Amino acid sequence: MSSPSVRRPADLDVVRDSYDRVADNYVEMVTTTGVGDVRTHPWLKAAMDVFADAVAGRGPVLDVGCGPGTVTSYLVERGVDASGVDLSPRMIEHARRLHPHCRFDVASATEIEPAESSLAGVLGWWSLFNLPRDVLPQVLASFTRALAPGGQLIIATHVGDGDLARTEGYGGVPVSWTTHRWQPEELVTMITEAGLRPVAELRLPADGQAGPGVVLVARLDH
Repeated sequence: MSSPSVRRPADLDVVRDSYDRVADNYVEMVTTTGVGDVRTHPWLKAAMDVFADAVAGRGPVLDVGCGPGTVTSYLVERGVDASGVDLSPRMIEHARRLHPHCRFDVASATEIEPAESSLAGVLGWWSLFNLPRDVLPQVLASFTRALAPGGQLIIATHVGDGDLARTEGYGGVPVSWTTHRWQPEELVTMITEAGLRPVAELRLPADGQAGPGVVLVARLDH
C-alpha cells in the first residue's frame, strides 16, 4: 500500500513493465562489462565506501531501486546491514539469484513504508530519475521520516535540464519511461527542504557511456 503522503505515479505500471523487459539484457551487461558496478568506477566506489563507513553497525540500510542488487551486495560485503527493493519483479529475481546472501523485495520508491526513524541509511543510486518532478520531493520526505538521527542518504542521478522520453532500452528492447534530469542545485534545495543536511557532492562529467551525473550525500542531524 502506498503511503498517503506519496502520490503513485501515473506511469508506474508502464515503467515496471519496461524494466522487466530490459532486466535480462541489463544484468548481462553488468555481469560482463562491469557497467553499473561501483567497483569499476574509482570515484563512485570512493563515495560508496564513505557512505558504508558512516552507516555500518548503526542499523539497517535500504537500497531503493536496487536493480540486480550489485550495490546492495557490495554494502553487505562492507559490513552494512543492507537490503534492497526494486519496482521490477524480474530485477529482483536476478538480485536474489546473483546475491542469495542478501535480502530483496519488490516495491516502488513510492510504496515502501519503513518504520519512522528505523534506518541508518537510504540509497537512491541512479534509481529515482523516473519519478515525476512533483513526486520526488515526497519520496525524499519519506526517506527523512525513515532515517534515525545521524542517518545518511546517498543519491545519484542524471544532470541536465528537461525530461527525456526513452523508447529503447538495453539491447534495443522497446521501453517507455521518462528520465527526469535535474541540476545539482535543485536537488540540494529539495534535500534540504526534506529536512536533511547536505554534506557532500560529487559531479561527474559526461563520458562515452553516459551524460553528466551527480552524487549527493546528506545527513539527518536530529
